[in-house]
Amino acid sequence: MTVRQETLSNGFRIVSEEMPGLQSASIGIWVTAGGRHERLDQNGIAHFLEHMAFKGTKRRSALQIAEAIEDVGGYINAYTSREVTAYYARVLKDDVALALDVIGDIVLNPVFDPAEIEIERGVILQEIGQAHDTPDDIIFDWLQEESYRGQPIGRTILGPTERVSHFGRADLAGFVAEHYGPGQMILSAAGAVDHDLLVKLAEKMFGALAAKPFAAVEPAVFTGGEVRHAKALEQAHFALAFEGPGYRDDAIYTAQIYSSALGGGMSSRLFQEIRERRGLCYTIFAQTGAYADTGAMTIYAGTSGGQIGELAEITIAEMKRAAEDMSPEEVARARAQMKAGMLMGLESPSNRAERLARLVQIWDEVPPLEDTVARIDAVSTGDVREFAQQVAEHAPAALALYGPIDAAPSLAQMQERRAA
Repeated sequence: MTVRQETLSNGFRIVSEEMPGLQSASIGIWVTAGGRHERLDQNGIAHFLEHMAFKGTKRRSALQIAEAIEDVGGYINAYTSREVTAYYARVLKDDVALALDVIGDIVLNPVFDPAEIEIERGVILQEIGQAHDTPDDIIFDWLQEESYRGQPIGRTILGPTERVSHFGRADLAGFVAEHYGPGQMILSAAGAVDHDLLVKLAEKMFGALAAKPFAAVEPAVFTGGEVRHAKALEQAHFALAFEGPGYRDDAIYTAQIYSSALGGGMSSRLFQEIRERRGLCYTIFAQTGAYADTGAMTIYAGTSGGQIGELAEITIAEMKRAAEDMSPEEVARARAQMKAGMLMGLESPSNRAERLARLVQIWDEVPPLEDTVARIDAVSTGDVREFAQQVAEHAPAALALYGPIDAAPSLAQMQERRAA
């Protein structure tokens, strides 16, 4: 399997990887325009725009968009994150050109019909309401907000109800005009694909677009903070974040291995100590997420209101202990899990296309897979212990609590426990 990459004269990038033996392909356009690219008065517009992409173009109605892909047995979808918006499809190999035509159409030619805007506004408001009714969903929005207070990267992707309720056609068209230039777009495909054909189709569809300057992005600063929402729920929800490296920082590999060993699976320290030995929760995990210029290691658990204090105390204790006695066996297991997860995921053309787009977004190229594996293997037990100490004792932290949380410690109390 060989990765091929090309850039059109206007900055539009194409990356693909043929996967021999497959009869299908995943293809999509990733746009560097997500939640952190919004102004305060635009919060939620990127996500609203993603929804409106399927509501009609100059060439197709909303039904015709769906039928074009589903008539050939394919699947089409989109998502919005804080740094990108993606529009993608999975189709059989003979329908790749059709899929690109549909995706290009919804990206380049949305009509933003006022009637459809009102319909989709209702759908999005329902989505916001659903998120607020899902404790282990909304708590991460609150945690993000506390981690990056007053910054675009800290705002919810869905946006607040009051803003979503007033977005109109001009708002949507304005965001597209500002951020949807050819240099902000990456066409990525994997599976049964012909790179030369993709380049030819992309040149025809996107080659005449005028380049746009990249909008300035406010640098992220991990502020830390605490938010508590008391409510009569069955469980107390606990989410804790610590500042971590961005995805361009070599320390990201150490951070991911550390979070995996700490709480990434059934053999991890937090799972074994808090769930298996003490029975304090059903769900507990740790994970590392990263952006261009920042990142965070996050711990989440749900427990009873009476046990949340004990759970918080043990969590900090396990983090401090990891800095002292994280074993080579634990590090080796975490490395193996990280590599296996990555390599297994690459058996899927959808995952592979996503990875290609992300790497081009980060590095403007796709580093060899062997280089990534070597970087993972290079992380030593000493590296993990040193990183664990930094996180446990010094890294800025944010805390979000939801439910019956009267017995939960404050962030200041947890900071004292970290320093003890």
